[in-house]
Amino acid sequence: MSRNKLEMPSSFSIHTAAERTGLSPHVIRAWERRYRAIEPERSAGKHRLYSEAEIQRLAMLSRAVRSGHSIGKIAALPTEELQALISSEAPASRPTMEVGRDDASARFQDEALNAAARFDGVALDDTLRLAQREFGNQGLLRLIVAPLAQEIGERWRAGELTAAHEHFFTASVRNFLGELTRQFATPLTAPRIIVGTPTGQLHELGAVMAAAVAANLGWRSIYLGPGLPAHEIAGAALRNEAAAIALSIVYPEDDPNLPRELIDLARLLPASTRILVGGRAARSYLDTLVRIGALYGASIDEFGEQLDALRHIQR
Repeated sequence: MSRNKLEMPSSFSIHTAAERTGLSPHVIRAWERRYRAIEPERSAGKHRLYSEAEIQRLAMLSRAVRSGHSIGKIAALPTEELQALISSEAPASRPTMEVGRDDASARFQDEALNAAARFDGVALDDTLRLAQREFGNQGLLRLIVAPLAQEIGERWRAGELTAAHEHFFTASVRNFLGELTRQFATPLTAPRIIVGTPTGQLHELGAVMAAAVAANLGWRSIYLGPGLPAHEIAGAALRNEAAAIALSIVYPEDDPNLPRELIDLARLLPASTRILVGGRAARSYLDTLVRIGALYGASIDEFGEQLDALRHIQR
């Protein structure tokens, strides 16, 4: 009698990876995006697929972080060095708060994502307020809103959420952050920054976050909204004597008209007005950004650092 060998799957879903490592899906995604700890493949439907080796690596990273190591410092270690690191230490030595912070942010992300999926504006608003109290304004943007915006965008492109979900989330967060921005008592002498998205870029959440970050850092943010042509953005900047313009470029990554819009914008502005550009698709236009002398920020943290540097120059 022949025996059929049971074949194990060669790749696993993120939920399986989470169950086997004890990490939440949000923490796994954050370690992937923020630290490049792993680089999973994608299915035809754009879902992450994790190999056995990647799951083992995530488990080792989780153990090392619980032992007190910073994920930012160990994420790039070769697997052999990571194994040696955790083998040399006693379990549970040097406890740290880092996993707790990731777990706390992941809990808020899960609650906000579930609220958005249900179109529950009250629950989403309550979750954002609790997260603001827990992490502060910058922490809310960096740990909750920014990862959620990317996650919802990915789920929309994969067909797991509808355009209505994405629009609902954007509208809810825009209202919340608009109220947050108005709370800052910015002096009239503060440098002004124009914030929006260029023509063809209709996803505005990145721009809304940029306006909130700028206001939190002492800038007078003037938010224009999405999809404006170069001459409108430049006109607003000139009328307000803005020191900077912040643009969010999220989708699509291959708009043939966008490079010309960016070049026209730079041509219409005085040399003293700096252009800052960020967003998921911004890097696709990096050649044009370099050509016009724009500053490219790959994250909220980089954007904040650029604003601080420009503010120092303005003094």
